[in-house]
Amino acid sequence: MSSNRYDYIVVGAGAAGCAVAYRLSEDPDTKVLLLEAGGRDWSPLIHMPVGFTKLTSPKVNWGFETVPQAQLNDRRMWYPQGRTLGGSTSINAMIYIRGHKEDYERWAALGNDDWGYEQVLPFFRRAEHNERLNDRYHGGDGPMNVTEQVQHNELSKAFVRAAQELGLTFNPDFNGAVQDGVGYYDVTQRRARRESASTAYLRPARRRPNLTVQPHAQGTRIIVEAGRVTGLEYTLKGRPAVAYADREVILSAGAVNSPRLLLLSGIGPADELRALGIDVVHDLPGVGKNFQDHMDVYLTAETVPVSYNESDRPLKALAAGLQYVLYRTGPITACVCEAGMFVRSGDEVVSPDIQMHCLPAFVIDHGRQRVKGHGMTINTCNLRPRSVGSVTLRSADPAVPPAIDPNFLDDPNDWKVSMEGFRWGREMLATKAYAPYVKREHMPGADVRTDKEIRDYIRRWAKTDYHPVGSCKMGSDDLAVVDQELRVHGLTGIRVIDASIMPTLISGNTQATSIMIGEKGAHHVLNPASACTSPGSPGRATNTAPSGC
Repeated sequence: MSSNRYDYIVVGAGAAGCAVAYRLSEDPDTKVLLLEAGGRDWSPLIHMPVGFTKLTSPKVNWGFETVPQAQLNDRRMWYPQGRTLGGSTSINAMIYIRGHKEDYERWAALGNDDWGYEQVLPFFRRAEHNERLNDRYHGGDGPMNVTEQVQHNELSKAFVRAAQELGLTFNPDFNGAVQDGVGYYDVTQRRARRESASTAYLRPARRRPNLTVQPHAQGTRIIVEAGRVTGLEYTLKGRPAVAYADREVILSAGAVNSPRLLLLSGIGPADELRALGIDVVHDLPGVGKNFQDHMDVYLTAETVPVSYNESDRPLKALAAGLQYVLYRTGPITACVCEAGMFVRSGDEVVSPDIQMHCLPAFVIDHGRQRVKGHGMTINTCNLRPRSVGSVTLRSADPAVPPAIDPNFLDDPNDWKVSMEGFRWGREMLATKAYAPYVKREHMPGADVRTDKEIRDYIRRWAKTDYHPVGSCKMGSDDLAVVDQELRVHGLTGIRVIDASIMPTLISGNTQATSIMIGEKGAHHVLNPASACTSPGSPGRATNTAPSGC
């Protein structure tokens, strides 16, 4: 067993973990170890924006699957998560969305008053280097580059016109004062290359002698001595290793792997641990509970030849590659999911609860099913599902994947909102804006009309929208795992800082919020006596104290 001693050990080099490691290692007298189960982010496909559509290999993707989903024909659903430096920010569609102000007010109302909107906004701004905005809502000096897309496909432009035809307002900034409406997504790119948490945070910090980044290192057991976490056992390229933390161990492995590591270490629901033969170190009932995810219901349509389909054919791919190398333009710059909209399922809804994406290509079964010809996909998502699932262990063996149960559509209201989103998608396809482009509905097809038929289609084809959260939730109730400073209840020397601490799902993609959690979590680590203070940031407008403090 190799032995190393650090001030901090950060487990997981994803959205939050990279931010945490960067901020903690800003002090040259602080020694930080960052562990990542996957390898380095050297694949060219990671850095070319459109390359994410091919990133399904176990080298960069955990490729989990769920337990059978009762409401979805008992399907075991593919559940991809990033497994490389940058985590899922290295394999996602690069969409920069923060959710709605009310999401964070809801967190505060649940007893987390230091996580209301005005309290988290400075940390969003601190993380952000926005190329087109620098105002109350956006920062211009942070590590993470946020920019407009290089191009928009004709089908994406038609999507924006179609939504306005149906009465929606054009929204130039979904992350500003108003979320409602239709528009084009900002993306995490820099000079037409992917900007991941790795390129934004680790690349500038890699020459710091006090920061050790260790890929191919998977945590297997947290070391606890008399109620204090003192280190971590892990495998390094398959061989056992151990590291010790003089200050803290910080779990940033995500909503699947953070609770997984706690449970493997005997920290979690005592009865469940004993049933697997795991010694109970700390009975903490909420570990792995409160698991939530967005579910995607999509429609596809056959179109005239303007989509991105067939752009990966040899001759077209060669032409696109030359265009990208010479001019940084063309299909390779595409995030594919270019335009989006936020709408409400009813007049009584206080903020948008349906998000829709336009993908100017056939994207069926996570893109794993090929279709000849040209087409488009409209994804529809219930933003605030009421169904709650869990992450549990199948075995005490760290090599055995966990049991992931999003429990999709368990709550009847989730069916209601998902059906409403599907209807919105059909209305979009029927607009005049799409008349020159759409030939026919491909999936589910025009003959699927009744509620029963639509439900059957959803049961067969719905999928994750890749936004798992909540499995180590923040709060003070019986199922809370961490407090407002993200310290694990009942233990010292350990925090969880990642998407798993969200009490409820946000209304949108989770990348930006996970990075914010990393920034704010690191601030709490470095300022334990002043939780409700603003970050000492290089950004101009981030130096003011959040209101309510």
